Amino acid sequence: MVGKKMKDKERKSGSSNLELRVGPRHSHRAGNHAALNHPVAGNYGRFFSTAAMADVSSNPNSASDTLTLDGIRDSLIRQENSIVYSLIERARFPLNRQIYLQNNASIPGFSGSLVEFIVRETEAIQAKAGRYENPEENPFFPESLPRPLLNPHKYPKDLHPSGASINMNKAIWEFYFDKFLPLLVADGDDGNYAATAASDLACLQALSRRIHCGKYVAEVKFRDAPKEYETPIRSKERDTLMKLLTFVAVEEMVKKRVEKKAMVFGQEVTLNNTNEGGKHMIDPSLASRLYSEWVIPLTKEVEVEYLLRRLE
Repeated sequence: MVGKKMKDKERKSGSSNLELRVGPRHSHRAGNHAALNHPVAGNYGRFFSTAAMADVSSNPNSASDTLTLDGIRDSLIRQENSIVYSLIERARFPLNRQIYLQNNASIPGFSGSLVEFIVRETEAIQAKAGRYENPEENPFFPESLPRPLLNPHKYPKDLHPSGASINMNKAIWEFYFDKFLPLLVADGDDGNYAATAASDLACLQALSRRIHCGKYVAEVKFRDAPKEYETPIRSKERDTLMKLLTFVAVEEMVKKRVEKKAMVFGQEVTLNNTNEGGKHMIDPSLASRLYSEWVIPLTKEVEVEYLLRRLE
């Protein structure tokens, strides 16, 4: 078990251990879903965002800026803001299921959904600008990325090479479209397909970045207490690693904080003195559920998988 020193450090910093068990590599296509039959995911909302393309050493949202539990905690808290704001933006539109239907985009030479097309094209442009040279960024379609046209920045090599390539975007894509999105938005069609797809991409990229921060959490924890992890790593004891990486009190704190942020960021603001009955742009409890059922478990799976590769 991780010693008292590690637990005290987590309690003080409020950072949660996060990791994930990744199965064999899959193609990035979601399974056939009755309502949402489509693949992929990436990020479009921050298409030309300087924050998205920023140097890790200068980006305040960077997990590797200071590779400590406190530094990662600060990064994760800031990323909560990005996730909540992206959910609020997506909630402006109804489901618009047409953009998720296969072979419905009517794009010459392309077979797939409109969302997949936008993700692929967006990632290709961002790859040319060097976005995916940053180890904190994980593409949804890594197999089709062009080489950077710019001289790549020399990012810090904080991660173990065997674990740096972990990519959970297939799972993120599937839970977002098949499970979470129908809870977030109402069914309907307003014809704003491009804007809807762009907001989906913003959500997906924010979620992907947050969940893959589990690599950095696992690296810091391993460095702080290598002896505690070596035995379960060598014996492939996933359950033991998951227990070492789980701190329930901190996870509850994170869920409450995210719910409060959704309540504050998404409240309807008026200039009169009347109480509008607590109207919100999204259900605050849904933000907490997002973290409880998907974000935290997937991040912990990332951590577990990373640790299993840490001694390779």
